[in-house]
Amino acid sequence: MTRPKLTYFDAPASRGEECRLALHLSGVDFEDHRLKPAEWAALKPHTPFGALPTFELPGHPVLAQTNAILVLIGRKHGLHPKDDLEAARHEAMMHHVEDLRVEIGRTLRMNDDDKKRTRTAIAETTLPAWAANAEKQLAGGPFFAGDKLHVVDLKLFVMIRWLAGGKLDHIPADIITRYPKLIRVHDSVRDHAGVKAWYAR
Repeated sequence: MTRPKLTYFDAPASRGEECRLALHLSGVDFEDHRLKPAEWAALKPHTPFGALPTFELPGHPVLAQTNAILVLIGRKHGLHPKDDLEAARHEAMMHHVEDLRVEIGRTLRMNDDDKKRTRTAIAETTLPAWAANAEKQLAGGPFFAGDKLHVVDLKLFVMIRWLAGGKLDHIPADIITRYPKLIRVHDSVRDHAGVKAWYAR
């Protein structure tokens, strides 16, 4: 192994995509291992926590947990604050994104009736509360902490892209458009030259 290796499924609105974007924007030449679903059962016992993504640096143990991977990349490549308190503020927002992802993620394997009931509740209660609290943390922009893009912005971008993509049954795509600060972060990341280059490959 001579290059860093990121392993995740081939999913564009995912934890893995956040990490891919962070590595790409950092200029890291990495192995983008997109696991096939059929391969997961054999790999799962060999991951640190039985989950993906995982990140491997030559000569080091396998690292897991999305936020830990993002913070590591951010610290090494100037995409995460050096100030401890500001870094903690960014990490709090990253955990806030994970909270929502877990709520939605648990519906993915529900039967249709349970999925409809649970996602309707998410759309009516959980998501508006989540978005309102997220917006309280956003200042003048265009990114989470001003003019500079950080890994937290990539995480917000991927989440908002998922919500606005119209592929989550019973969660209307226009809900998130009611929150202009979150949309501003999404659009600012989307329009970043490095992000455009990633999706133009």
